Amino acid sequence: MPSILVAGATGYLGRHIVQEAAARGWDVTALVRGDKKVEGATNVVAVDVTNPSTLAGVADGHDFVFSALGITRQTDDVTYEDIEYTANTHLFDEAVRAGVARFGVVSVVRPDVFQDLAICTSRERFVRHLQSSTLPSTVVRATGFFSDLEDVFDMAADGRIYLVGDGETQVNPVHGVDLAKAALDAMVSGVDEVDVGGPDVMSWNDIADLAFSALQAPPKVTRVPAWLAKGALSVVRLAHRRAYDVGSFIVRGATNDVVAPKQGTHTLASHYEELARARAT
Repeated sequence: MPSILVAGATGYLGRHIVQEAAARGWDVTALVRGDKKVEGATNVVAVDVTNPSTLAGVADGHDFVFSALGITRQTDDVTYEDIEYTANTHLFDEAVRAGVARFGVVSVVRPDVFQDLAICTSRERFVRHLQSSTLPSTVVRATGFFSDLEDVFDMAADGRIYLVGDGETQVNPVHGVDLAKAALDAMVSGVDEVDVGGPDVMSWNDIADLAFSALQAPPKVTRVPAWLAKGALSVVRLAHRRAYDVGSFIVRGATNDVVAPKQGTHTLASHYEELARARAT
């Protein structure tokens, strides 16, 4: 059976990649920060992905390497460039040295929408580096994770959801289980690039309705004009560039259609219902 090295194995997608590969009977090595356990991993290796010396030999004997590295919610002093480009490049160099069959990485659908934001530009710079190499690669472009849309559910649980714009732009977010299956299928099949969305295309207004419905609560939604949100972010940019990038990523995602071919069976409605049940216990 194949073997795979998964970087970012404790993150949302990384955990699902590990579990899906393990369910297929693959040998799985998980790269982690510090002393962490990863369900489904055959081996767990602690590394500092910003320090290439700690990556020496980690890809040896593996057929595939998949990077789910990212720092969207990380709060230490590393930058997007440190992780999205430099750390991924260190891992890629090790994969080349080890002679793996294929390198996979996750990025965003419609990078044109986010092209001037560091949260996206550093990753896309690595994607270009990867695709210009002789090592076969698979770029998995996702519309958005269910885990990110838990923020909408949390707002509903607090009594009010705030949306940017009129809420009518569309998205089909994807569950980590479905995305992991699509990613591994693409790598095994030798697909160079694939866009992956969930089974349901919906507006942000629809998403808000799903959250309140799961909580059996009356809908209360405040729609913030896009121009106002962008104006506020221009002020934030002066004080905190990462907060500006994350905020702008959210605003642009909410005011542009981000839709990809439908994959999988997990619905956001069911996910929100599970969150509501967990909240009630």
